[in-house]
Amino acid sequence: SSEGRAVARTQTLLPGKDGIGTVRRTTLPGGLRIVTETLPSVRSATFGIWAHVGSRDETPSLNGATHYLEHLLFKGTHKRSALDISSSIDAVGGEMNAFTAKEYTCYYARVLDTDLPLAIDVVCDMLTGALVLEEDVDAERGVILEEIAMTEDDPGDVVHDLFAQTMFGDTPLGRPVLGTVDTVNALTRGQIARFYKKHYDPTHLVVAAAGNVDHATVVRQVRRAFEKAGALTRTDAVPVAPRDGHRVIRTAGRVEHLNRRTEQAHVVLGMPGLARTDERRWALGVLNTALGGGMSSRLFQEVREKRGLAYSVYSYTSGFADCGLFGVYAGCRPNQVHDVLRICRDELDKVASEGLTDEEIVRAVGQLRGSTVLGLEDTGALMNRIGKSELCWGTQMSVDDMLTRIAAVTPDDVRAVARDVLDQRPSLSVIGPLKDKQADRLHQAVS
Repeated sequence: SSEGRAVARTQTLLPGKDGIGTVRRTTLPGGLRIVTETLPSVRSATFGIWAHVGSRDETPSLNGATHYLEHLLFKGTHKRSALDISSSIDAVGGEMNAFTAKEYTCYYARVLDTDLPLAIDVVCDMLTGALVLEEDVDAERGVILEEIAMTEDDPGDVVHDLFAQTMFGDTPLGRPVLGTVDTVNALTRGQIARFYKKHYDPTHLVVAAAGNVDHATVVRQVRRAFEKAGALTRTDAVPVAPRDGHRVIRTAGRVEHLNRRTEQAHVVLGMPGLARTDERRWALGVLNTALGGGMSSRLFQEVREKRGLAYSVYSYTSGFADCGLFGVYAGCRPNQVHDVLRICRDELDKVASEGLTDEEIVRAVGQLRGSTVLGLEDTGALMNRIGKSELCWGTQMSVDDMLTRIAAVTPDDVRAVARDVLDQRPSLSVIGPLKDKQADRLHQAVS
């Protein structure tokens, strides 16, 4: 389809059924991609802009800059003050927020379908016209330091940061998304403004909208907002490709212990997992669900139900562009850490050597299929799915295709991925008040 001077390319990526669930993509001449999923039966719409930048793109001295910038984009533009931004969305009963991850950042607003033009105008204005003023940088520094302090007060959160550091060391993936007190205190307005200019170019952005939306209308409104801001001047620009890379994690047997006077000890035992593009990820998803993904999972049954050693115990996977993690988390009384670790390690070893039973696999496939669909029941989740897919894979997969891929996982697939992932020597992160002898024994859990 063409509009005015330069031609925008529009494709239907997923046809949907009777116009429901249709996913379309338009690439504007300035390299900006716009994807929408149409769901006429709902009365809401979620509009988001995804930026191809995360804490992974920071040098050591810039650690925390991506997240700092996320805060600053809410502080005002040439057209709107911080109060104008928040009050305009509040006035229509909408919600607005943002989040920063290791490989991307997302800003979004969820509103009634009739208020979508307002959401588009406000969010586009924030991303293209942020002022990043010295006084806002100084004021927001205090807010971010409070956020770091709040996170530090939750050892269940901190232990995951500690595990990333254990696995990745002093690398961009190993450093915390929020930064540290020292790096946040050291960041200057100039550094953050340069970071904004470099990473918020339209070629690094994906616009996503889901709900009762019309694709052509969304494209027209987004294009108008970006052109008004002078952000689409490079007509020959092409979108950046999804990340790739060939990082191999070779950590094994590392132990990090943070001695804190907490009521519980918090542990993560884990090993390298799979990159998010790895075809074995479907089998790993089934394995993860059966091992620690619910109340019927093996770890929950062994650690909590049979022995009452923990309230919370689960396994998880996180996939990045070129590598991943598989981890088991548990929170327990400090004097029971070694029992919990022994049981978790025994179960991981058992599944690595023997695999899961067919019954466990059938149950996990059903659980994963159900939770996948139930997790996509609101427009916010749909916007997340299409925006992240465009940014991270450059393609879209229908829910039916996802369910087919999960259903196609065989017991042999799960056994193979269990051998590949769980047969590695694990590393361990622990936060809690362990006595010296207990702390010395932690190495036994990973040997």
